[in-house]
Amino acid sequence: MRIVQKSETLIILCGLILGISLSGVKEAVFAQSPTISSANSSRGPAKPVTIPLAVRVKGIKPEPELQMIDLTVSEDGEPETILSIRALGTSSPLSLAVLIQDDVVQSIANEIKSLADFIQRLPRGSRVLVGYLRAGSLQVRQKFTNDLEKAAKSLRPPMGLASEAPYNPYVEVIEALKRFESQPSGRRAVLLISDGLDISRGFDSSSATQSLDLQRAINEAQRRSVAVYSFYAPTEAGGNNQLLIGNAQSSLERLSDETGGRAYFQGTGVPVSFDPFIRELNSALERQIAVTYLSTHPNKGFHRLLVRSSTPGVEVAYPAGYTR
Repeated sequence: MRIVQKSETLIILCGLILGISLSGVKEAVFAQSPTISSANSSRGPAKPVTIPLAVRVKGIKPEPELQMIDLTVSEDGEPETILSIRALGTSSPLSLAVLIQDDVVQSIANEIKSLADFIQRLPRGSRVLVGYLRAGSLQVRQKFTNDLEKAAKSLRPPMGLASEAPYNPYVEVIEALKRFESQPSGRRAVLLISDGLDISRGFDSSSATQSLDLQRAINEAQRRSVAVYSFYAPTEAGGNNQLLIGNAQSSLERLSDETGGRAYFQGTGVPVSFDPFIRELNSALERQIAVTYLSTHPNKGFHRLLVRSSTPGVEVAYPAGYTR
């Protein structure tokens, strides 16, 4: 306090000597204070960021209300202030791209009706794109539309032919993700039905840590706040090579985990039915929340996230980060 008093005395004396009014001096000094504070931080002003989370509750009856769950958010290793937690549930519209790899085994044709029913049960106002990953480029059967019946009818059985295989699935996933640019902000997701196998650059590119296009797909999904849910369906390319199948499933798991979605498998073979996958996916979508927090890292680039809940029995799925 004594130092402050001396500083004020000095300011007054300087003002008298230079013929400046005391009120003008005070205004000049205190007007600079916020600027000085900002200059001490090279980060610039904090900005709100909203991320989607899927909540899973185990062993708690009754289940806690989503807004009452205790959460902490850290960005780039530093805790951030949560501004709001909003339950999305069954009433909040969803922008969803359903992507089917065209060379998956033909038995997947039996799942088209279940997928169509899933689309038609989405919340009112949802918008759906239907596309097929195939040789050449992404075949869009239906652009984003809020006519859910029309989107459901655009589904067709996959061709199931090796000649229809895409260069690798992730190249066309990236193409589909860019189409979210025209969609309103809010809940965004991809349902990817694929073998997840990238051997476009040789055997090594099949690894979840070595596929360049897988990493690009993750980056694109994080940049656009799209959660990727994946259903594993084999193709002839993977054959019975357990190492390739393991790499492919790990790639799908990484894509889903790092974007806030989830990957679904039934062992390493052809799923008997997609029905259990769809039930779990519906449950995940019903328990989605949007968390808005104040980010103190406004610089461009990738920002890593860590979300934790202290509520017993609660697990959260969230994107590994986002790119500003």
